[in-house]
Amino acid sequence: MTMIPDPATIAWLDQQDKRTAQTIRSHGMSIEYVMGDMRHRQTPFAYTIGLFGWGHPELLVFGLDARTTGLLLNDVADRVRGGLDIVPGELLEFDGWSHRVTVETVPNPGEIAFAANRYYQRPDEVSVELLQLTYDDRDGRFPWEDGYSTAVWIQPRPGSFTAW
Repeated sequence: MTMIPDPATIAWLDQQDKRTAQTIRSHGMSIEYVMGDMRHRQTPFAYTIGLFGWGHPELLVFGLDARTTGLLLNDVADRVRGGLDIVPGELLEFDGWSHRVTVETVPNPGEIAFAANRYYQRPDEVSVELLQLTYDDRDGRFPWEDGYSTAVWIQPRPGSFTAW
C-alpha cells in the first residue's frame, strides 16, 4: 500500500527538488548528505545526484564528515565528468588524502538513493545505479581484510544497508 504524503510534505519535497535542480544546473551535480548519529551506530552517508544524467552510476560513501564527503565525491565526480568511467573493482588514489578508495557495486540502490530517484522520476524498483566508494583504514586495510581497524557499521558492506 502506497502512502500519500500530506500537503506540507509535498511542498517540502518540491522545494528540495527545486534546490537539487538548481545545484545540478550550477555545479553539474548535487550531494545528498544524511547525518548519522554515532552514539546510536547510525553512520552518516552521502550520494551524488546528477551523474546518472551523464550516463554514469551515482556515487555513495559512508562514515565521513560533511567536508571530507564533499571533497571526495566532488573529486570523483569531476573525474567522471572529465570522461573517466569509474568501474567496480577500481582502486582510486587522491592528492592530499592518504586513503585509497575501491569502487563497489551497490545491489540495492532503490533502498538508499531516494532523492536521486525522485529527481530522475524513477521508481525504487528501477533505481538509478549506485557505486559505493569504500576507503581503507589508517593502516591501508579495507573492511573485508583481516585487521581492519574501523567499526564495520561505519562503512557497511554493499547490500547490507538501507536508508529506511
